[in-house]
Amino acid sequence: MLSILIFGFLLGLRHAMEADHVAAVASMATRSTSLAEGIRVGATWGIGHTLTLLLFGSIVIFSHSLIPETMALGLEFTVGIMLVTLGIDVIYRMRKERIHFHMHEHADGIKHFHAHSHANEGAHSDSAHEHEHKKFSFRPLFVGMMHGMAGSAALIALTLQTVETPALGFVYILIFGLGSVLGMAIMATIIMIPLRQSAKRLTHIYGRLQTTIGIATLGLGLYVMYEIGIVQGLVV
Repeated sequence: MLSILIFGFLLGLRHAMEADHVAAVASMATRSTSLAEGIRVGATWGIGHTLTLLLFGSIVIFSHSLIPETMALGLEFTVGIMLVTLGIDVIYRMRKERIHFHMHEHADGIKHFHAHSHANEGAHSDSAHEHEHKKFSFRPLFVGMMHGMAGSAALIALTLQTVETPALGFVYILIFGLGSVLGMAIMATIIMIPLRQSAKRLTHIYGRLQTTIGIATLGLGLYVMYEIGIVQGLVV
């Protein structure tokens, strides 16, 4: 039993690093202005992902039913649409906002790395540098929940093949979800560390980084929609 749960945790860790998951979190991480905030985005995605896995998994496991194939494909197609939307949002923000990075030191000597927009303002030297610490965002939670719904069918099928009782199946999915939370927090850290290194240099390269992430997310979303809608016949 212990080996099964450890396997589930490691599988969840690996699951978080799938291309569509990383693309979604990377696109949302471009809004983050600190390493802690970026990690929080990744972990929040993992929590949302786990919530829907537990919900759908519990219903299927304890009712001894299966998710219809058409519904599973529809959820996957919806993830493609979501990725396209996230990619477009990144590109739009890159063009609309003028992002500037700087180090901000508080009165107690603690330094923080911040970014702010100068959209619709005058010259940078004339722009204010006040900032607000961002509050909890529900966007990564919602995106994680959508990914959880889309991936629930495959996970449930694997769970039914791996465990013998519904209770153990529930625990397996929970451990899998915790692995995905940690995995995405790690991925968010990897994404954010380069953004944290140099405020001076980032001001010049941030636009290109946003464009790359936006185009990659948009392209992956279009590919998912094509694969599910055309190749697997959901819409034809």
